[in-house]
Amino acid sequence: MENSSWALLALAHIVAVAFISKVIFKRHPKRKVPPGPKPWPIIGNLNLLGSIPHRSLHLLSRKYGEIMQLKFGKFPVIVASSPEMAKQFLKVHDTLFASRPALAIGKYTGYNYQDMSWAPYGPHWRQGRKIYFNEIFNAKKLESLEHIRVEERHNFLSGLYSLSGEPVVLRDHLQRYSLSTITRMVLSNKYCSESENEKSINMDELRGLMDEWFLLSGAFNIGDWIPWLSFLDLQGYVKKMKALSKKMDRFHNYVIDDHLARRAAGKDFIPKDLVDVLLQLAEDPNLEVKLTRDSVKGFLQIYSRK
Repeated sequence: MENSSWALLALAHIVAVAFISKVIFKRHPKRKVPPGPKPWPIIGNLNLLGSIPHRSLHLLSRKYGEIMQLKFGKFPVIVASSPEMAKQFLKVHDTLFASRPALAIGKYTGYNYQDMSWAPYGPHWRQGRKIYFNEIFNAKKLESLEHIRVEERHNFLSGLYSLSGEPVVLRDHLQRYSLSTITRMVLSNKYCSESENEKSINMDELRGLMDEWFLLSGAFNIGDWIPWLSFLDLQGYVKKMKALSKKMDRFHNYVIDDHLARRAAGKDFIPKDLVDVLLQLAEDPNLEVKLTRDSVKGFLQIYSRK
């Protein structure tokens, strides 16, 4: 009898263990993921990106198809390589893929992801987009700023005419024309001067800052993809981002303080530009997302995305 009871207890124990094991170690159905090369430990597929990444991705797409999965460090990355696949990401499922990854460039030069280039898709981004379209890109506003575009176009052509017979690097003149036009449309005053001025920024200096921003935005920062290496700043990119951020912040603070001073000086103040509008909205308690000084500066960086 005792042997029989022991056998029953043992059988019940085995059944219980088997049941628990089945529940705990139940194999979940394998998710369908796009094809792609097998990743290496730690670096993933970073070893497959050459000095010209878009060409490397093109060669990989010829092997793995119009949609493939890679791993950059520990992060999975989906690559679309055909118009139809691009349409799926950019139009059909656009809201799911609207946000950019939280890279170091957005943290250090985008006021902790406050500007429109790096802000995650959400209330803050939608509010900024609405402000841009209402205050800068609507037809009535663009028409009212036509005189600025005419004046800057005249300056651009006059400058080229004065250099007749001399070699001209057209890119430099077009960049200067674009920057001068956009900064005047967004900031009103011509804060960018051709000469040295302790308050305004020299046009060549601003062009240098923009070139640096574009370079760092496109740089492949190892710390973004292998986070436990980020504190080493192996390529020195984060150091450059911080230095660039200080220079840009100094300029933005000057622009905002100048606008605040002009507002304080006038009794019946009427907003003239995007800076005035943003500062006015920052005082609106009913705004969906409160605008801080940093978010105002982040929104002002529209001129750098020319």
